[in-house]
Amino acid sequence: MKDHNFTTAFTVNQTPAAAFAAITNVRGWWSEEIGGRTDKLGSEFNYRFRDIHRCKMKITELVPGKKVVWRVLDNYFNFTKDTTEWTGTDIIFNVSRKGDKTEVRFTHQGLVPEYECYDACSDGWGTYINDSLKDLITTGKGQPNVGEPMTDHERELVL
Repeated sequence: MKDHNFTTAFTVNQTPAAAFAAITNVRGWWSEEIGGRTDKLGSEFNYRFRDIHRCKMKITELVPGKKVVWRVLDNYFNFTKDTTEWTGTDIIFNVSRKGDKTEVRFTHQGLVPEYECYDACSDGWGTYINDSLKDLITTGKGQPNVGEPMTDHERELVL
């Protein structure tokens, strides 16, 4: 059976510990508008981007240097018929050594092509993971959302 969940991955020269530290620094790569702890098992945090998207996450798995899992407890989109599409899905970061490099594999389990937001959301995740998170790991500086739209789709929604 083919896996239809959104997945993307990249490799870096940094250690798994460095990648893990960057992943849990959600304000450094996703959005500065995060409320709550993002680095402690059982913690809940909120994400908000204008009136377009907001969600509440719970950290359900946290294995230093290896894995982070967030459960989406609540979600709101202003651009889909089902405004709660992400609710009940899991966002998974797997970190592993691949030779002398570190691989970061991101999966949004439950974000499937049947979802109305799939194209916009997979585009957004692709940008945040493959550009911003990767840059945070490799250079120490990501490009988190600071109130301005980041992806092409976010720009379209705001204009």
